[in-house]
Amino acid sequence: MTMQTMIPFVPEDAPFSTEQRAWLNGFLAGMFSSAPASGTEKREPLRIAVLYASQSGTAEGLARKLTKELKSKGHAAALTSLEAYTPKALAAEKYAVLIASTYGEGEAPDAAQPFYEELCIERFPALQELNYAVFGLGDRHYEHFCKFSIDLDGKLAALGAVRLCERVECDLDIDEPFAQWKEKLLGIFNAMAKVESAPAAEIAAPVTAATETQAETVAAHGRENPFSAPVIEKRVLTRESSSKVTLHMTLSIRDSGLRYEAGDACGVIPQNDPKLVEEILQRLKLTGQEMVEAPGMSVCTVADALLHRLVITRLSRKLIERYATAGGCTTLLGMLAPEQQAKLEQYIYERGLIDLLVECPGVVRTASELTAMLPKLTPRLYSISSSPLAHSGEVHTTVAVVRYSTLGRERGGVCSTLLADRLPVGEQLPIYIQPNRKFRLPADASAPVIMIGPGTGIAPFRAFLHERRALGARGRNWLFFGERSAASDFLYREELEAMAADGHLTRLDTAFSRDQEQKVYVQDRMLEQGPMLWSWLEDGASVYVCGDASRMAKDVDRTLHAIVAQHGGMEQDAAREYVNRLKDEHRYHRDVY
Repeated sequence: MTMQTMIPFVPEDAPFSTEQRAWLNGFLAGMFSSAPASGTEKREPLRIAVLYASQSGTAEGLARKLTKELKSKGHAAALTSLEAYTPKALAAEKYAVLIASTYGEGEAPDAAQPFYEELCIERFPALQELNYAVFGLGDRHYEHFCKFSIDLDGKLAALGAVRLCERVECDLDIDEPFAQWKEKLLGIFNAMAKVESAPAAEIAAPVTAATETQAETVAAHGRENPFSAPVIEKRVLTRESSSKVTLHMTLSIRDSGLRYEAGDACGVIPQNDPKLVEEILQRLKLTGQEMVEAPGMSVCTVADALLHRLVITRLSRKLIERYATAGGCTTLLGMLAPEQQAKLEQYIYERGLIDLLVECPGVVRTASELTAMLPKLTPRLYSISSSPLAHSGEVHTTVAVVRYSTLGRERGGVCSTLLADRLPVGEQLPIYIQPNRKFRLPADASAPVIMIGPGTGIAPFRAFLHERRALGARGRNWLFFGERSAASDFLYREELEAMAADGHLTRLDTAFSRDQEQKVYVQDRMLEQGPMLWSWLEDGASVYVCGDASRMAKDVDRTLHAIVAQHGGMEQDAAREYVNRLKDEHRYHRDVY
């Protein structure tokens, strides 16, 4: 007869929440089960589903990191996109981690929408056996910050699943919040494992030195260690008569080890305007040489931090709250009230850090106080407008330069004005490649493609067209392009018209909104060509949309449904199913922002 270790537990009536009680019970189970076991009992790791909903690849990258670390800790972690996952599969899991992005007006990424819609159907089975955690990605400058991850967390809890830890909602500064959440989660999983992990060799293949070297080579230049790419061409695509400026930039990546595919994005490490940095330093009576250490940053001068590492052109609610509290600014504190949300948003929209320092002076006394308040400056992503086959050793980007004036001050986009004004040909720009695996040309070179990209949304489609030509693809190509005026804003006009003339671009439909009394947009051209567009769909065409998420992409989506309903002779529900089937078959892709 053998003695069994008695594992204590927290009783149901203890003064803890369900989540706290689950964590404590897991901790006790893990601690007591680590006592010497009788005999030679085999111990198994936790089986954990790591699920991600990603629009641009950030959530996927974090999920891969977490999966790798879970495996290194002895857990059996399986990485899956919600695109290829079902709520029924989730119901069969005991442990799941969900990393979810939000885009547009609080929506799920395109690939995750079918999963969430099925999860929300009435009478979906309860998930009492599921223990889960959610990490949300978003941007606080948007009204519905991290709404999809909030909704997802709420729905899982409503179905009876148990939270392993509180949801984290992360702004553009990802690294530190993710690292803290990951460490907490790993601790919980290690504590909840009622038995020790099996040897790592039984869970996953060991990582050899050769494998590590290969991985380092592939990721030689990423977000944390970008490649300094020389600018070898910069030209303006718009005419002088245009109300805006759009640039074409060519960067050299020869001998860099960087690889990309048509549809990927180029990540650019931005830099603030030195003149604005100098104005801020003068306003605070700082020399710029004061040493600072903000969260997630190494020690550097305050001038370097303001130039390269921190956001100084945009305000946020969090920054206003910190600043107002530190200085007792009653006007700012008043705008933080819920009923003043609209006023706060207008205030934030019109101002940057310099305005705050001018309007409410005397709050910041030291360089360290300033840097502790400011969020981290994050990379900017631009759709790559070149083909690696047609433009060997180069990356092309198409950049709309953002300029505007408020409160008597000229302002602009941090990265776009850097590229336009402060980066001449011959200088180097820190970049990396952000893969976009959900925005790829069809594997079948004979399949037709329909591309809808107004403005700089043309970028990936220029890449697609050059790629298909380099491949000798026989599939038909149809482009819908829109801008303000044909005379001043027809981006890549000569290239596109030449491709249309020689037949490579089978159809080119343009919509220039200001060239006639009544504005015309790409969705209007789609409706005009409804019968032919339906015919292409029935012939197996894939549809691609790139550009603004808040208006254009929604208008295009509604138009696509309307065309399917009208020319396919379907009711609304049937048209919706048809479009969903396009998504399931990977024939409807959106790269929207």
